[in-house]
Amino acid sequence: MRVLSRRFRDLFVRALRTAFAAGALRFPGPLASLAERAAFGAQLDQLGQIDWVVHAKPPFAGPEQVLGYLGRYTHRVALANSRLVGLNDGQVRFTWKDYRQGGATKVMTLAADEFIRRFLQHTLPDGFHRIRHIGFLANRHRARKLALCRALLAAPPPEPRPARRWQERLRELSGQDVEVCPCCGGRMLTCGTIRPQPPPRPAMWCDSS
Repeated sequence: MRVLSRRFRDLFVRALRTAFAAGALRFPGPLASLAERAAFGAQLDQLGQIDWVVHAKPPFAGPEQVLGYLGRYTHRVALANSRLVGLNDGQVRFTWKDYRQGGATKVMTLAADEFIRRFLQHTLPDGFHRIRHIGFLANRHRARKLALCRALLAAPPPEPRPARRWQERLRELSGQDVEVCPCCGGRMLTCGTIRPQPPPRPAMWCDSS
């Protein structure tokens, strides 16, 4: 493990030096000082002197473990509301787990703009999809391909599901009733509908690929 840690550290630091020389790195907010070549080089020299922790473990035991692992990252937000502690004087406080100390829960404080910057790193740019289906599950010809698969397998078509409101589905899956006020317990009434608006187009398109 120690050999793997040092090898990974050397390759990672080398890649950072190459990216910096090519002008491919950006240093927003409190990292602005690292845009200077001398400061960035000193930071990398310091990183090269410490031991890195590389976590390696056996592969998954089967498809159930793979789906469970991917589901935790594709079907939940980067930061749950329950982890938010407070917002005061432009500072956001939230909890995090320090796995170097046995998973101890700690509180981190960040400036609001830095907190938003980090949170938006987990948001896909416009036009990108978190999950893409390929083959017979691709959106363009899914219905036709599935019908062909059922015909080849002599499988009966699925029974049509009755139309259900999304509020009912959410209540069944999560136990949360969005039609009940969390403060007074009364029923929530629709007073109006806000039409969706397209997001503003940036002056310069940022290609994240």
